Formats: sequence, C-alpha cells, structure tokens
Amino acid sequence: MSPIPTVTIQQAFALALQHHQAGRLAEAEALYRQILAAHPDHADTVHHLGIIAHQQRRHDIALELIRRATVLAPDSPSIHFNLGEVCRLTNRQDEASAHYQRALQLRPGFAEAHIHLGHALRDLGRSEEAVTAYRRGLELNPEHAVAQHSLANMLREQGQLDAALAAYRRALELKPDYAVACNDLGGTLAMLRQFDEAVSTLRRALELKPDYAEACNNLGGVLVQIGQFEEAATLYARAAALHPHDPAILSNLILVMPLCPACDDQSLLWEQVRWNHLYVEPLRPSRQPHTNDPNLQRRLRIGYVSADFRSHALSFFIAPLLESHDRAACEIHCYASVPHPDAVTVRLRQAADVWHEVHALSDAQLAQLVREDGIDILVDLAMHTADHRLLVFARRPAPVQVSWLAYPGTTGVETIDYRLTDRHIETLDPGHDGFGGRAMGLPDAWCCYAPIEEFPAVGPLPAARNGTVTFGSLNQFGKVHEELLRSWATLLERVPRARLLIVCPEGQAQDRTRALFAKHGITPDRLELVPPCPWADYTCLFGRIDIALDAFPWNGMTTTCHALWMGVPTVTRAGTSAASRGGSSPLQTVGLSEWIGQSEEEYIHIAAERAADLPRLSDLRATLRARMQASPLMDAPRFARNIEAAYRTMWRRWCLLNSSPS
Repeated sequence: MSPIPTVTIQQAFALALQHHQAGRLAEAEALYRQILAAHPDHADTVHHLGIIAHQQRRHDIALELIRRATVLAPDSPSIHFNLGEVCRLTNRQDEASAHYQRALQLRPGFAEAHIHLGHALRDLGRSEEAVTAYRRGLELNPEHAVAQHSLANMLREQGQLDAALAAYRRALELKPDYAVACNDLGGTLAMLRQFDEAVSTLRRALELKPDYAEACNNLGGVLVQIGQFEEAATLYARAAALHPHDPAILSNLILVMPLCPACDDQSLLWEQVRWNHLYVEPLRPSRQPHTNDPNLQRRLRIGYVSADFRSHALSFFIAPLLESHDRAACEIHCYASVPHPDAVTVRLRQAADVWHEVHALSDAQLAQLVREDGIDILVDLAMHTADHRLLVFARRPAPVQVSWLAYPGTTGVETIDYRLTDRHIETLDPGHDGFGGRAMGLPDAWCCYAPIEEFPAVGPLPAARNGTVTFGSLNQFGKVHEELLRSWATLLERVPRARLLIVCPEGQAQDRTRALFAKHGITPDRLELVPPCPWADYTCLFGRIDIALDAFPWNGMTTTCHALWMGVPTVTRAGTSAASRGGSSPLQTVGLSEWIGQSEEEYIHIAAERAADLPRLSDLRATLRARMQASPLMDAPRFARNIEAAYRTMWRRWCLLNSSPS
C-alpha cells in the first residue's frame, strides 16, 4: 500500500477530530484507525484513540494506547495530562500524579494539570500537597469554580473552616447554580454553628437540585441542632427514599424520631426493622463460623468499636472502664475510627492492650481484622450515631456482640446479641430477648462516670447571692423541643422571679424560644439564652445554675453527670422508653430518686418545690460532689467487675451452645 501523503493524514486527522469533538465517536474512531493503518506511529492519533476508549469505559485499552502515545511523543504535556486522567479515574493515583507532574515540567503554566494533580494528591491522602496544587492552579486560573470547591473541601478536612468558607463562597460567586458547593458550604456553616445561614444555603441547594439526597440529609441535621425535629424527620425520610444505599441517612431518621411528638414506639421499631432489612440481612452470606476456643474460664478478648475515642461525651464513661479492666481476665482491643486524635485519644490508647486505628478501613476490612484478632466479645459504642460501624457487626466477626453507651435502647440489628442496661432504665425480663439484643442488666448503673476533662471548683449556691433561683438546661439544644420549652415556661409561671438559662444557638432558635416564653408572659429579663461555647466557659455556666432541668423524652446522661459533679441537682422526667429513662440512672445511683418525675406535672412540681427550699439546695450543692464520688456512679473498679461479670455470662452462654458433647 502506498503511503498517504502527509497533507492527507493531516486532513484526515482534522476531520476525525471534528467528529470526535462533536461526539460522533464511531466516525472518529474509524478515521483514526485508517490513519494508523497507514501511519502506525502517529502519536496524536494513538492518543485520541485512547481518549475514545476511555470515553467508552474501555479503560484497559485507553491506558495501553495513551501510554504508547507518551512513548511516541514523550514531550507532549497534553498526552501526559490525559494519561494522568485515565490513571486517576481508574484509581492509579501514584501513576496519575507522576504524569501530571511530567506535564507540568513540560508546561509549568498548565493550570488544569495543577488542579488535577490536586485531585490525585487528595485521593492519596496527601492533603497539604493537594492544597498547594489547587492554590497554584487557581493562581493561573482564578475563575475555576471546581478548583475553588475542591480547595474548600480540602481546607475543611484540615479543620481550616474559615478559609474553607471563603473558598466555597468564591466558588459560588463563579458558579451561582453550583448545588454541590451550596451543600458543602451549608455543611461548613453548620460546623461553625452559623445555623441560620446554613439552613438558607442548604435550602438553596435543594432549590437547585430537588432530588439532592445529601442536601436533604444535611439540612435535616442542621434543623435538629435548632430544635425543628418534625421537618428534620421529613427531610431524613426524603433523603432515605432518594438514596436508599446510604445506611447513615436512615440511621439519622432513627435518631430523630424519638424527639418528634408524633412518633410512637411502633414507628421507631418499624424503621429499625427496615434498617436491618436493607443493610444487615444482605450481609448474611458473609458471616462465617467462629473458631474461638469455647473455654469458660480463659482470658477473654474484648473489642470496643467507636469513632469517639477522643474529646467527646463518650470519653467520660469509657475512660474509667478501660483504665479499670482486669487485665488478667480480659485483653482489651480498641478499634478507633478517629481521623483527628487528641489528648483524650492518647489517654484512651494508653488504657488499651491493643489499639487499632481503623478510620481508613472499610467495614469488610474491619470485620476481617476483628476476626483475625480472635475477638470473643465485640462491643459497639456508637449504635446509630454518627460514623457508626454497625455494618461491621452485621458481618458478625465476633461470636458475641453487644451494644452499649451511645444511648439507652436498641439498634434493631439482628447480629447484636445483647444490650447493656440497668433496672432504672428498663424492666429486665430474663425471658425476653427483644429486637436488637437481649437486655443484660448491670447491678448498679448503666455506666460509670469520671470527670476526665478540667472542671472548676464547686461554688456557693447562686440563689444565695442573686436572691432568686436560676433553673438551667445545658443539654444540647438538639434535645429541646416546643413541648419541653412550654413545660419550662409553665415552671417559671409557678415560681415567680425565677430565671432560666438555656444553651441555645443564636438566630432563629433563640428568636423562636423568646417568642414562646413571651406568649406565657415570661419577661426577657427572666430568660438567658447562651450560645454553645468552649469547654471552659461551658463548665462555668454550672456555677450560675441552682437546679438543672433535664430534657425529655430524650434525657441527658453526660450533662446530668456533669451537673451532679458541679453540685447542681437535676430534675428529670422518666418516660416509657429507654432513652426517656436515661436520666433516672445517675440520679438513682447517687440517691436522688426524689428528683425524678413520672409525668410532666410531677416534673414541674418537683422543680418548683425544690426551688422553695434554699437551705436544702445549698447543703446539697456543698456535698453532692463527695456524695457522687462515694457512689457506684464513680466506682470504676466496681463497675468494671460488674461489666466483666456480664461479659462472662454472655461468654458462658455461647460456650454452652458451641462446646462439643463429651
């Protein structure tokens, strides 16, 4: 065959390129192949055939062709760039970054190569280098909205929230209809507790993209923070319907339902059943028989799984247990999904026999690690809260699996064998397993508390200097709803001149709260709304409160323990669900059962009656810390023996079922 003249090849290539750019891939590919038949080493043609293969998702062919093109034209920045793209999108990040860097050596001002190098470095976990690459790309092309958005995401991941905010805003200036950037900006605003703007930004994301499940989920989360539970539940349900493959969304719905007046126990149970059906049942084939030695007396390997082994409410309860476990009886493994460890993480790590950092592991990988470690009893500390690993438990990597501590109640997960509880939280029926684990009652209390963060000294009764009683709620406002606020307003009506201090986010939440109290005739000088604040300021607020008011129907556990430690007795209302009786446990354990109401009226009556007896309040404030220290609530060795006895009972049952007959 006679060679085609060069001009003909150029014309043919130009025509093929026109077809390619117009999306006529079949016609373009046919012409490219004709050119290669006559001129096998035509680098641009080999390159563009590789691009077509990539567009058609024939990635192996694309890699082969574009790699060949780099050999034929080693100094072409565009070929190296496109090879980097195919490598990155097929999860070959190291090779991708090498080709982007080669493209930049050949053309230092190649803005897109800097930006896509940032993507590859991001995926490799090299966040600082990724930020540098994005910033360099934006210096060359400041109008690149996607790069601004990507930079913002990296800055947020690094905790540079203010810088992230600026980058998100710039991305939206460049591209106002950018729904993804709206969603991410809204989430960052929420992290900064700028809830009103977060709400409006997330609503904008949903205007731009009504079927945006992530924005529905994020908006629901912000609304929970400001006490709008009904709309939050509606949004979570909508998000779950739009994105049924994300178990975290349905978990969020399960968490918010108990806060909705319209929700009943049966509705909550149904959602737990649905979660189990959608996400746990499909994993049954992955469960394998266990080879753990069914010896009744041997040292047990106990594994604790949590993303909250850090400065978090959980740490006040898990630290005393880990530090008091009998190492002769138990080998303690902690599986920590903690991307940003802190000083508390260090303390908890020192209290474990084996510490595994598992943030980067998939649920399947973590389950395999647990199985390889030979864990006998695996304890879930998160339940349906953020960053849970329930799908590890769904694979049943350990023969005995337990839920505890995130909140009183059940998960609905069929592979959770037990849930730890106590007689104050729920009636213990030894013949009833329940859904999501058999109730295993601990003898004294559901948990043990230690003030592992710094607290100030207990001061004198505020009412003694103020001349009036100050009630207070330092619970997360995410547990405060209108029915609860109305109860507090009624209490202030019963106790003239008394004041109420509430931790409440600024903006709409405070406006709604003030308006509700105004309807009850409560003047502004009797209501103090304090925005969420740093730890040192938060603990000082207890020094301004005479009587703490627990939230219901979802009681506070950590906040109640903090209040007791600061000499502030708490009034709680015990409901019918486990979550609504969590506040009863610490009060019963320190001997304050008379502070527990069984109805809203009794809750209000107890608070009003105690407010009338200042000498008694003053004496209780002065003695409560010592009383708490002398109680089982702070007796860590005693609690550890109790929980170890519960584990041994669970283990004995498994052994009896799995021992070979003699």
